[in-house]
Amino acid sequence: MTNLAEAAPARAGAAPGSAPTRLAGLRSRRRKEALWFYLFASPWIVGFLVFLFGPMVASIYLSLTDWDSFTTPNFVGLDNYRQLLTEDPVFWTALKNTIYYSAISVPLGLLIGLWLANLLNKQVRARKLFRTLIYLPTLVPLVAAAMVFKMVLMPSGPLNDLLGLAGIPGPTWLLDPTWVKPSLILLSIWGVGSATVLLLAAMKGIPKELYEAAEVDGASPMRQFWSITVPQLTPIIFFNLVMGIIGAFQVFSQVYVLTRGATQAPEEASVMMVPFLFDQAFAFYHMGYASAISWLLFLVILGFTLIAFRTARKWVFYETEVK
Repeated sequence: MTNLAEAAPARAGAAPGSAPTRLAGLRSRRRKEALWFYLFASPWIVGFLVFLFGPMVASIYLSLTDWDSFTTPNFVGLDNYRQLLTEDPVFWTALKNTIYYSAISVPLGLLIGLWLANLLNKQVRARKLFRTLIYLPTLVPLVAAAMVFKMVLMPSGPLNDLLGLAGIPGPTWLLDPTWVKPSLILLSIWGVGSATVLLLAAMKGIPKELYEAAEVDGASPMRQFWSITVPQLTPIIFFNLVMGIIGAFQVFSQVYVLTRGATQAPEEASVMMVPFLFDQAFAFYHMGYASAISWLLFLVILGFTLIAFRTARKWVFYETEVK
């Protein structure tokens, strides 16, 4: 009897369905899943390390050198940063113009996108056609759109012809330092369709019960829009705001096409950070200087993005968040 009692637990511990066996099988399965995960993710990981992280680390070193991309880099320490911040007036002009462009184009694009999304959310005829037409400009290559705008904004172009019919003398848009930045802002509004689509999709997800309850309480359509629609859309508005800030500070193609580069813009009125960086790197072959510009631009974008995230706590509403 004693031998049988001692043998029973041993047989139970070796059973295929026992807890240790299941635990070992679970660990083996997890190791296999992890192996397959890293196998499928390895192209992205290798690409990130080789084509993004590696060049970023290299650019930090290059920003501390005087390098023309042909000879051996000459280490100069922080001289590039000192020269940018204290001796190069074009840098501050480019930064000021970029901030001006971002401060107007980003909020204006958000307001127009919100207005268009609200209109497209109405039960009107041919609304699918209108949605397509509003989103269609985002599919047009930016260089092609800039070329079209360049013809439209010519002194004798269609826009000035329309203004002339109304008795308004049109300015020389791209040749006048006063109007060249508004011209770039006008072109930025051309691509507001992507933000409109996101806002429209978010509007479709707002529960109708909220509007029905507001109607019962006697809320007007305008009151419903500001008290229900806008708070529910704040996460999407915040996303568009952050992406808009990043994109506005990196504006390049339209500036380069419309003004033929920062150094040739009228009185440097349209010189922006990325065209300025491009000229230093590929026109003057100051690669170390351009690397310093890129990292200063990164810090500026990071600063404005952090400000957006810090202020988001006061106005962005999430349904699952308890305040």
